[in-house]
Amino acid sequence: MTYEEIAKQKFEELKKKDDVLILSIESSCDETSIALVKNGREVLSNIIASQIDIHRRFGGVVPEVASRNHITAISNIFDEAIKEACVNIEDIDAVAVTYGAGLVGALLVGVNFAKALAYSLSIPLIAVSHVHGHIAANYISHKELEPPFFCLMVSGGHTALLEVQDYQNFHLVGSTVDDAVGECFDKVARVLSLPYPGGPEIDKLALQGKNIYNFTVSNSLKDTFNFSFSGIKTSVVNFVHNKSQKGESFSPADVACSFQEAVTDELSTKAIKACNQTKLVVAGGVGANSRLKEKLQQACKNEGIEFYSPVLRYCTDNSAMIGSAGYYMIKKGIGLAPLSLTAKPNVEL
Repeated sequence: MTYEEIAKQKFEELKKKDDVLILSIESSCDETSIALVKNGREVLSNIIASQIDIHRRFGGVVPEVASRNHITAISNIFDEAIKEACVNIEDIDAVAVTYGAGLVGALLVGVNFAKALAYSLSIPLIAVSHVHGHIAANYISHKELEPPFFCLMVSGGHTALLEVQDYQNFHLVGSTVDDAVGECFDKVARVLSLPYPGGPEIDKLALQGKNIYNFTVSNSLKDTFNFSFSGIKTSVVNFVHNKSQKGESFSPADVACSFQEAVTDELSTKAIKACNQTKLVVAGGVGANSRLKEKLQQACKNEGIEFYSPVLRYCTDNSAMIGSAGYYMIKKGIGLAPLSLTAKPNVEL
């Protein structure tokens, strides 16, 4: 039998198996991560090698540097994940891997490692969307959470409102028409000379400032559930440049606070307005922003909506969330990938 025939047969068996152990791989940007996840919610190990210190000197992720560091790290991360989980390689039922969205070179490292592993063990290879992984991070943090629910997706590459109808059916309600919110946080942080990654730095600095600058999000989309953040980003950049060129002083903390207040107001207001479920979930790296969580928690309390967000370690990129998403794909009977699987810089939400 060919690998594809064996994988298909085992995939069908896994759909009915009570306990499924998945090894999952995430390498879409600047974290190399491998996890062992049982039944979609029990994390046996979740090893992450971060490249933050490497890219910080450049003020952002350099794709070629990220790819090379994934290559260097991935074998050791695999060994650590297996050791921490206390499992034998033969116990693994399937390999789940992020195939998109992300940096193509970085993704290819994880995809090729996953293909080699799946082939060598003659087990199914599951292709997982990075975005769907972020949603599944909530299943790990909240064992009781089940669809349907409404989701605010906020990350460096995506900003969207999604109706999660079940584990694999998502209805897009609204999205950004230009920049993702995480990208805007990073660019504002850069103009304020804050280190990479910018989102957490803006969050910390904003705590020291006041909301005194009139930075506003474009109101051209006020009657829709779409977002536009390029205007406020440009407004902040121009403000800082003009002040610097004129030799005028300003408070970076006040700029950070004013920017963050405007952006989180837009996100929380539209999320609550669009929410058509009794549960609201936030997903993605920007979900770790303290002010955004504070506003969403209060708004949900006022509206009688249950609010969920992943614990901090599962907000940012990790492979446990990919293992969780992969499990529910198997149970749905989707996601089985051939050895021709390749990386994609963009995937549909």
